Amino acid sequence: MTNPLEDINSLPVEQKVGQLFFIGIPGPAIDDLTEKLISDISPGGICLFARNIKEAEQTRSLLDDLRRSLAVEPFLSVDQEGGLVDRLRRLITPMPAANKILTKADAAEMGSIIAEALRILGFNMDFAPVVDVIDDSRTNISNGLFSRAFGRSPEEVVELAGAFLSALEAGGCVGSLKHFPGLGASEVDSHEELPSVNVSQEEFEAADLFPYRKMLSVASYAAIMVAHASYPTLDLQEMDRNGKLLPSSLSRNVVSGLLREKLGFDGLVITDDLEMGAILKNYGIGEACKMAIAAGVDMLAICAGVDSIYEGYKAVSAAVVSGEIGEERLNESLQRIAIAKSRLSDSLAFDQARLGSLSDRVAEINARLN
Repeated sequence: MTNPLEDINSLPVEQKVGQLFFIGIPGPAIDDLTEKLISDISPGGICLFARNIKEAEQTRSLLDDLRRSLAVEPFLSVDQEGGLVDRLRRLITPMPAANKILTKADAAEMGSIIAEALRILGFNMDFAPVVDVIDDSRTNISNGLFSRAFGRSPEEVVELAGAFLSALEAGGCVGSLKHFPGLGASEVDSHEELPSVNVSQEEFEAADLFPYRKMLSVASYAAIMVAHASYPTLDLQEMDRNGKLLPSSLSRNVVSGLLREKLGFDGLVITDDLEMGAILKNYGIGEACKMAIAAGVDMLAICAGVDSIYEGYKAVSAAVVSGEIGEERLNESLQRIAIAKSRLSDSLAFDQARLGSLSDRVAEINARLN
């Protein structure tokens, strides 16, 4: 693999802006629309979804083609958690949800299996694990996170998610902690509208921030995904220019103040999907992209709409040209993107038989957990 920083520094400014975008693509192959999108944006990362993943060999071919289409090695990611969020279920035995995994050994085995399977398929990154805390007091909240979270206490989250992520990264696949600064007590699903997390400062510190504080103190993780949520009872909550609660993903207090300065994280910060209802109902995609960069975010996830990707890209490009987003601010994110890309591993040789063996191991784990 070449030097990511040298590769990025050699790009024209239009392609440097493209490095800030983590996009989805329409289908299971590079058609004319996708080819033009990749050429126009030169994205720093691409995330695949169920619409893109049909068969193992097809997925590997798609990812190889995407890699060859870009001048700088891209992040090639997927949300592979298990349970409700299992993008590989067409290719491998469906994987257990995080809340079914009760031991460090099982968490580590799942991390190892996922890393190897993803690298055989051509991925180099996984948007996992979820480190939101769902303790006994939060189990009846309807926010879609119950089965996606490890453990039933902040300590168990650290133990189990930590084992999963350590094994994932030891297997050569970069992970991403999510959803900062914590959605465990959120009252709605951010895919639909802006969640409100009504917790005291004491509960926020003791539960939601605990996994990040603890895990970041013992390891240098590559990436964190920041949530779209409001925290109206906390001092860090900001208001936007219209007097509405500002989502955490667009908040300088959350990204630069809390995550960067107080917790000392200088790795890659990625937004959750900016096409979620929590953002689109309150902000245009272009404005949201600029606000996220101003807050200290490095990469902007736009996971489906081609028009939204173009709109976001054009808004950020114009802001860079006008100086609204300064050269120093752009270079900060490009530096962090390059450092994270330096941690990427090459794909493993495609091996359908090995995928079958990994699938059998998942089936054995499922039988043991059930």
